[in-house]
Amino acid sequence: MGGVPLLVQAFRSLGLPARIRKQVEVKQRERGLDEAEMVESFVVLNAMGGECFDDFLRLREDAGLAEMLGHAIPSPDAARRFLYQFHEQDKIEEAKQGRAQGQIAYIRAENAALAGLGRVNHELVKELGRRCPDQRIATVDQDAAIIESGNREALRSYEGERGYQPMLAVWAEMNVVLADEFRDGNVPAMMDTLSVAKRSFAALPETVSTYFFRGDSTCHECDLVNWLRNEERADGPRGPIGFAISARMSPALHEAIEKLPELAWEPYGNLHPEQIRECAEVDFVPAEKSEKKDTQPLRYLAIRIRPRQENLFADGSKVKHFAVVTNIEKWKPSRLIEWHGEKAGTIEGAHDVLKNELAAGIMPTKYFGTNAAWLRLAVLAYNPLTALKRLALPAEYLTARPKRLRFLIFNTPGRLVHHARSIVLRLATTAERLAMWLGAFNLLPCGSESPSLLLIAGFSVPFFE
Repeated sequence: MGGVPLLVQAFRSLGLPARIRKQVEVKQRERGLDEAEMVESFVVLNAMGGECFDDFLRLREDAGLAEMLGHAIPSPDAARRFLYQFHEQDKIEEAKQGRAQGQIAYIRAENAALAGLGRVNHELVKELGRRCPDQRIATVDQDAAIIESGNREALRSYEGERGYQPMLAVWAEMNVVLADEFRDGNVPAMMDTLSVAKRSFAALPETVSTYFFRGDSTCHECDLVNWLRNEERADGPRGPIGFAISARMSPALHEAIEKLPELAWEPYGNLHPEQIRECAEVDFVPAEKSEKKDTQPLRYLAIRIRPRQENLFADGSKVKHFAVVTNIEKWKPSRLIEWHGEKAGTIEGAHDVLKNELAAGIMPTKYFGTNAAWLRLAVLAYNPLTALKRLALPAEYLTARPKRLRFLIFNTPGRLVHHARSIVLRLATTAERLAMWLGAFNLLPCGSESPSLLLIAGFSVPFFE
């Protein structure tokens, strides 16, 4: 695992060890690993493809890895005990007591340790933004996804399977997770979407000056929409936030779309081999009481999809209608719909990586808080991986997923050689790649509170033999 130090250098370059020691306090004994070393070990586990506590045994087999990191790798039992401290049963009871009459689902509050881990991620994003000051636009993409689980404590989702349904928000331009909220499987995705949006915009650095928001129909909720369109909003940036959200198809909206004349429809996007995709402007004002009389009416755009060969869709229909609601007036319908659809490559891509290439797809215990910390630690692996690519690696690595980075960098065999009171890491790779890695190290400086691996491991120009 000779390439792992490059990831850890990025982790420490962002000042995360010091931030973790400040924000997360769960340690109860003087001996053993501290909180920062524990979190760093979980980040390495995620980056290397581990997906359960027992996979720490694989990391412990590599004695050189621990020597390069400067601390031991925790045992499975130690890692499990650490995560148990993020769970508090009292938080569940508090959430149950706070439910409205007749309400079944509830969102559980986080304990101090879990909330501290969330603040660490916010500070990570702000530090990354500080190092990329030219990125002044932030598009927040928000969505929930189901993580199936066989745990008895897991509740059934709307699709019928047991599991959890965490909500994520991603900064699309930078590909970092701004906020995550772990939820039971039975929590409706539309429930309290505003709180996640507020935390997401709060995590953005001060260098951002232009804001956007995209979401699917779970975000078509009056509290969130009214907050986005209010330029004097509380707990958020002042000024406009341009948004595009998939609209829930009410009978009135569907009737307005069907009344559109044929000349109103125009094609959008690239030519699809099997479908005709068209869009149109809809003159529609919803009748909900939440619509304020003194605000500018929102803009509704309709989408029509038809098979090219006069075939039927699976449900027997010949045409499908969708809609997008937005406050952006200047863009053409085709441009706005294409831009809205780009969130599939950001937020859905983040969910996919966290579940299928990092460890978030398999919940390790029956305890809600422990599983919530497990997801957040996967996020704290996802974001440093993005930082490594954006700050230090060549441009062709920018779209590389974790399994690609394992193949190219992390799974590089090496040997630690002790000689003349120094430690040299010999890596079996090409001289060209070694030069690139050493250049990356120089682009990831560490402060005094986050020691560099260059000092801990004596990392010097390796030999290729």
